[in-house]
Amino acid sequence: MPVRVNPGHAATNAGTDVRTRPFGQVLRQWRLARRMSQLTLATEAEISSRHLSFLETGRAQPSREMVLLLASVLDVPLRDQNLLLTAAGYAPIYRETALGAPELGQVQQALRFMLQKQEPYPAVVVDRHWNILMQNAAGGRIFGLFLDREAMAEVPGPPNAIRMTFHPRGLRPYLVNWEALAGPLIQQVHREAVGGIPDEGTRRLLEEVVSYPGVPARWRTPDANAHSTAVLPFTLRKGDLTLRFFTTIATLGTPQDITLQELRVECFFPADAATDERAHALAEAAGELTTRSRSAGA
Repeated sequence: MPVRVNPGHAATNAGTDVRTRPFGQVLRQWRLARRMSQLTLATEAEISSRHLSFLETGRAQPSREMVLLLASVLDVPLRDQNLLLTAAGYAPIYRETALGAPELGQVQQALRFMLQKQEPYPAVVVDRHWNILMQNAAGGRIFGLFLDREAMAEVPGPPNAIRMTFHPRGLRPYLVNWEALAGPLIQQVHREAVGGIPDEGTRRLLEEVVSYPGVPARWRTPDANAHSTAVLPFTLRKGDLTLRFFTTIATLGTPQDITLQELRVECFFPADAATDERAHALAEAAGELTTRSRSAGA
């Protein structure tokens, strides 16, 4: 499957009820989500804890600069910084541009470059709801060995990495270590569904996937002791074919657009020599020019 961009993508604006709540309540929600005391937040923001208390109770109104300062200390995403500004009575300052828009042409080019350089191994770009927006050719070649088109037609919604992992008609039947992979993933979705301001789209996705047959009931509630991991190994097996990969997720640094901040690039790397050989063989059979064949011909 070639690298592609979904030009119609525009992330759903979640948490609009925040606009009806006072700034102090929203600020406190973020502070608690970050597990910070008033004293800690005030110290890191270099303001008095008394002033912070007044902001949270509504006895004082923040300046625009104060809103942005506190949001920065709390590491609030750009989408929710806009909501904080709105709650304080100020206009949003961060744009949300569709990925396919001409203004993001250079970003699209950079993402295509990243995906192509990942060949002959899979790579995808997903949005904050894990919808697959872009994919390199290796993704189609390798996952296509396991995914059946008729079966995938039973998976609801647009192509989505979480649904593909959890749905019994997706990759799940072929994931040898499914629980070891899906457990940390579902806890990540739990964290994203709650965050500082609950995300309705992620909450709906979470409710959907935990309702799939065979998903452990314990995954319906978040595990306070669970920690995110930078690398997730997994094994795919179908008949005599076994492929082992590990996956990493990267984000764009210091973006000033909501869409860009919420993009994630997931890259899959071979975890053994046999998988590496199969990935190169598939690319060569498809006529793709791989790094190995370029080196051999140099």
